[in-house]
Amino acid sequence: QVQLVESGGGLVQTGDSLRLSCTASGRSVSINTMGWFRQAPGKERNFVASLRWDNEITNYADSVKGRFTISRDNANKNTVYLQINNLQPEDTAVYYCAARTGFTRMIVDVKAYDYWGQGTQVTVSS
Repeated sequence: QVQLVESGGGLVQTGDSLRLSCTASGRSVSINTMGWFRQAPGKERNFVASLRWDNEITNYADSVKGRFTISRDNANKNTVYLQINNLQPEDTAVYYCAARTGFTRMIVDVKAYDYWGQGTQVTVSS
């Protein structure tokens, strides 16, 4: 089992920045990819970014490229961050981190991930 705990969400204004954190515990050695997803009210949960555990290759949804950065903590390799700059009202959502232990589905697929955090709310006021 892997446990994921997120933090860092909040209420911000347009143009602000936030850094979300996600720390994995338990059988973290089984993780091969960490991902961030977001879900706006009444909408599906969508891929935002991912980071491969072995080579730290990153991937981003087209809609967030240039403003979002996923990274890994150098001191605590079980912690990943999502830096969000120039926040816009359309970024309002619950943000979830997720851990992938298999290789059968693409990293942008919600179903590729086996473990999920509880989610952290990001609200951007205009």
